[in-house]
Amino acid sequence: MSTSDREEVPVPYIAVLAAEAASEHANEPIAPIVLGLIAFGSLVAGLFVTYAFRNVGNRH
Repeated sequence: MSTSDREEVPVPYIAVLAAEAASEHANEPIAPIVLGLIAFGSLVAGLFVTYAFRNVGNRH
């Protein structure tokens, strides 16, 4: 079978098929909003730790 006999499939169509196939197999253990809240909470905790040690360098 030569390349001229094959029908060309547009690239965006192939990308849509790949995305649909991937979404069928995706099992999210937690909801995306919960993941965002966990990330936000960890960043706020890091902010508090950084703020707590802001004056350590001036003591010495």
